[in-house]
Amino acid sequence: MMPDMLASSLSIVAPELILSVGAMFLLMFGVFMGEKSSQTVTGLSVAVIIIAALWLILITPLGTAFGGSFVLDPFARFMKILVLVGSAAAVIMSVGFAESERFNRFEFPVLVLLSTTGMMVMVSAADMIALYLGLELMSLAIYVLAAINRDSVRSTEAGLKYFVLGALSSGMLLYGASMVYGFTGQIEFTEIARVVSSGGHSLGLMVGIVFVLAGLAFKISAVPFHMWTPDVYEGAPTPITAFLAGAPKIAAMALITRFTVQSFGSLVGDWQQVIVFISIASMLLGAFAAIGQRNIKRLMAYSSIAHMGYALVGLAAANVEGVRGVLLYMAIYLVMTLGTFAVILAMRRREGMVEEIDDLAGLSQTNPVMALFLTIMMLSLAGLPPLVGFIGKYFVFMAAVHAGLWPLAIIGVLASVVGLFYYLRVVKTMWFEAPAEAFVPMAIELRAVLWVTGLVVFPIYIFIGSPIFAAAEAAAKTFF
Repeated sequence: MMPDMLASSLSIVAPELILSVGAMFLLMFGVFMGEKSSQTVTGLSVAVIIIAALWLILITPLGTAFGGSFVLDPFARFMKILVLVGSAAAVIMSVGFAESERFNRFEFPVLVLLSTTGMMVMVSAADMIALYLGLELMSLAIYVLAAINRDSVRSTEAGLKYFVLGALSSGMLLYGASMVYGFTGQIEFTEIARVVSSGGHSLGLMVGIVFVLAGLAFKISAVPFHMWTPDVYEGAPTPITAFLAGAPKIAAMALITRFTVQSFGSLVGDWQQVIVFISIASMLLGAFAAIGQRNIKRLMAYSSIAHMGYALVGLAAANVEGVRGVLLYMAIYLVMTLGTFAVILAMRRREGMVEEIDDLAGLSQTNPVMALFLTIMMLSLAGLPPLVGFIGKYFVFMAAVHAGLWPLAIIGVLASVVGLFYYLRVVKTMWFEAPAEAFVPMAIELRAVLWVTGLVVFPIYIFIGSPIFAAAEAAAKTFF
C-alpha cells in the first residue's frame, strides 16, 4: 500500500485507533496500579469514547480504507454515533454499582472499549473478512464481560452459555460466508452485488445468505437464535446487561442491513422471506414469553427480542423508507433501554441489589420521580403515543405497508398490543400496590442518565426529532 493511501486509510479509521490505543493504555495502567485504579480507568475510558465520537463527527472524512475493506459513509457514521453513545452510557452507569456491589474491576471499561472497537469495525465492514474480524472482536470481549463476576454462579453460567452458543453462531456465519464466496468469487459487498445483479444467482448462494443471516441474527437475539438472551441478561452483572442490551445490537443490526441491502439488493424477494420470518417470530415470542416473567432483567430480555423483531419490519421493506425506519428505531430503542436500565441499576436496598418486579411495589410513594420516569419508559417501550416509542414503530410499520407487507405490519401491531400487558403490569405495580421497602438514594450518574433519556422520550424529541430524522434519511440513502 502506497504511503498516501495508508495515510488516507488511517485518517478514516482514526476513531477505531483512538479506542484501541486507549484500551491498551488503560489496560497497562490498570495492571500496574491494581484494583485501586478502577475509578480512574472508568473515567478515562469515558473520555476516550467521547474523544473518538468527536473525532468521528468533526474530523474523520467519508471514504473507503484498506483497499475497500472498510468504509465510512453516512450510514456508518450514524450507527457509530449510536454505538459510542450506548457504550459511554453503560460505563457511566456502572460507577455507582461498582462502589456499592464491590465491582471495582478496571477490566470492565477496558473490555467495553475493545468490544466497542469491534462494533465500529462491524458497522464499517465492506467485505466478509472485515465483517468477521469486527464481529469476533466484539464477541470475545463480551464473552468475558458476561462471566466477569467469577464469584457468582449465575454470571459464570451466563458467560459459558453465551460463549458456547456464540461459537456455534460464528461457525454458521463462517460457513455461510464461504458459500457466498464460493458462488460469487468475491468477498467485497459491492462486488458481490455486481456479480449477483449480472445473473449470479443460485441455490447455493441462498444457502450461504441464510447461514450468514443466522450468525448475525444471534447477535441481535432474534428468534430462533434468542435462547441465550434471558439467561445472560439475568446472570450477568446489571451494568453489563445494560451494555449488552444497547450498543452490540445496534452494531449487529447495522451489519445485517449493510449485508442484505448493499450486497443482495437485487435478490430482495429471496432474503426478504428470511427477514420476515425472524421478524414475526421475534415479535410474537418476545410478546408472549414476557408475560410470565417476574424478574425485570428477564422481562427486558424478552422485550429486546420483540424490539429487534420490530426493527426487522423496516428492513423487510428493503427500501429507503424501511432503512430509515430501522435507523430511527434503533436510536429510539437505545434511549429507552438506557433509561430503563438506569432505574434497574437503582433498584438497590441496604442488603444489596434486587431484580424482581414486585420489588417496585409502591415506588410512586417512596420515590415518585423514579416511578414517573420508569412509567414513561414502559409506555414508550409499549409504543403508546405521544411518546417516542410510538414514533419508532410508526415509521417501520408504515414502511412495511408502503412496501406491500401489510400483513407483517398488522402482526407487529397485534404483538405490540400483547406487549402492552406486561409493560402496564410494571406500571400497576409501581402505582397501585402497597409500598415495599424503599430503595437507597439513586446515584448521581444514574439520575443524570434517567433525566436525559426521560426528557428525550418525552417531550424533548419534538424539538430534536427533525435533525435526527434528516440524518437518518441521508444515512438510508447510502444504499439507494
